[in-house]
Amino acid sequence: MSLNERQLHILNWVQQCDLLLVEDMVERFAVSSQTIRKDINQLAERHLVRRQHGGIAPVSTAENLPFANRQHLNSVAKQAIAQRVAANIPNGASVFLGIGTTVENVAKALLDHQALQIFTNNLTVATLFAQREDISVRLTAGRMRHRHCDLVGSDAIDSMRKYVFDYGVLGCGGLHERYGVLDFDADEANISRTLIEQSRHTLLVADQHKWGRKASACVASFNTIESLFTDAIATSQMEVLESSGTQIITCTENAYV
Repeated sequence: MSLNERQLHILNWVQQCDLLLVEDMVERFAVSSQTIRKDINQLAERHLVRRQHGGIAPVSTAENLPFANRQHLNSVAKQAIAQRVAANIPNGASVFLGIGTTVENVAKALLDHQALQIFTNNLTVATLFAQREDISVRLTAGRMRHRHCDLVGSDAIDSMRKYVFDYGVLGCGGLHERYGVLDFDADEANISRTLIEQSRHTLLVADQHKWGRKASACVASFNTIESLFTDAIATSQMEVLESSGTQIITCTENAYV
């Protein structure tokens, strides 16, 4: 059974909290506590949240949700972001597509491009381009993470350092006004950092819910990012990015901001 829209918003919200109270969810969504507790039960049964006294908490700050569970989060925003990113990448470019479900959407949006050279450690992305024999695809080496459908580790890093990419499309686990771009573990952070180092243009793709998420591994400061593609952004966040020289490209707006 798929998650309903409210459950998806709860799942986003809890990633930004140490504890999300039932009463706060009742007030925000204007439903009964019984309805919210039913939502909690379904999320907990899938191991997407941890039950806490009076509410719920994220499962972990050291690991992201499994890839399959993230694919449907903020799907409308991710698709809008992806279309805008694809419009900024010309035919014939070399592109490294990194980790994450928003990056997967970028790959889908690039399927109509011509003469691309695609580099990736993202197994889902590589599979998408299998239908386009005229697009060159190179996978990194590395250790496969089954839950996330990607390749990581020193072999993946060594593979990436053999090339320089015109565009690096970077996902992330979280964003923080002080610490910059974050991921959930060192393997993810190392891949993302190498992507930044090896790309002439670094394009960060992140919906508004990435701000404040409890990711714990530092990737890079915002001054290493050329452009952020997002669906919405607060004034304080915008000021931080602009002071770092990062271009902000707003693609759409979501409900429940």
